[in-house]
Amino acid sequence: MGQKINNFFDSMWYGKRAIALAFVPLSVLFGLVVKGRAYLYKNGYLKSTRLPVPVLVVGNITVGGTGKTPVVIYLAELLKAAGYSPGIISRGYGGIASSWPQQVRADSDARVVGDEAKILAARTDCPVAVGPKRVDSAQALIKHHNCNVIISDDGLQHYALQRDIEIVLVDGERRQGNGYLLPAGPLREPTERLESVDFIICNGLANKGEFPLRVEGDVAIRINDESEQKLLREFSQKPCHALAGLGNPSRFFSHLKKFGVVFDSHIFPDHYRYRQQDISFDDDKPVLMTEKDAVKCTTIATDKHWYVPVKAALSEKFSLSLLALIKEKING
Repeated sequence: MGQKINNFFDSMWYGKRAIALAFVPLSVLFGLVVKGRAYLYKNGYLKSTRLPVPVLVVGNITVGGTGKTPVVIYLAELLKAAGYSPGIISRGYGGIASSWPQQVRADSDARVVGDEAKILAARTDCPVAVGPKRVDSAQALIKHHNCNVIISDDGLQHYALQRDIEIVLVDGERRQGNGYLLPAGPLREPTERLESVDFIICNGLANKGEFPLRVEGDVAIRINDESEQKLLREFSQKPCHALAGLGNPSRFFSHLKKFGVVFDSHIFPDHYRYRQQDISFDDDKPVLMTEKDAVKCTTIATDKHWYVPVKAALSEKFSLSLLALIKEKING
């Protein structure tokens, strides 16, 4: 049922179906709430906290996946190489921890802290904290880990935390869909919001003023034995299954096709909690999935289950521009 609802809204938002007009009155109300909330924070009616270190926010103005996790990993590695001690905060979406904020480690349970947070901790070797109140998470990292830069994953609309630099990702293929705010369209905020951010990164074909993002990854890793890896092109020799529980699963499937992989696709809702029967099929075909899916399948995976890690590739111009802006913020 959940996937049918997702499919309905996805086709309405990006297929530009006329039925979206029936939801426009709700979008108008949503827009008033968005503008009112931003006004209250901007004018001090709602509390907004400034931290003693620079805060970089990575987010988007649409619902769904645009590649934020690989970009956050890229930023963490860039900052470490430049001599900073970055910490990462996130909502910990889907996590079932009984108290917040939660420190996240590479061996944390994805069910407790969230799938993306576990990946961030494992891939960056940076302090990571999650919780619904990002201010609390950031303050914990500064206090216990001496972080001197905070990266907020998917925190663009979390105005309770003041930020120094805003980085927005856009989908080069789907863009802003039909252009409506939720629920008639995929927009969390009006498109004019892009005019106020510091950097726009485009996952796909970039427009003027946007930095292009490439997502790279040519190997697959066996989930129950990560010492075993294969080049993705080796999977083109035999039909496979491919599953994805993402905001935009077609991006993962397109990535596999670039390497000649032929597969039956299986789509699940974003942040889906997998069961054994979800990833088991009555054949011996290999099963390929994203790293985000794999962290929730470690206890149920068999020898035929593999995941495909990816990394972000951004231009030197972007990296130098970002580092210069951070230094400018620090120096006042």
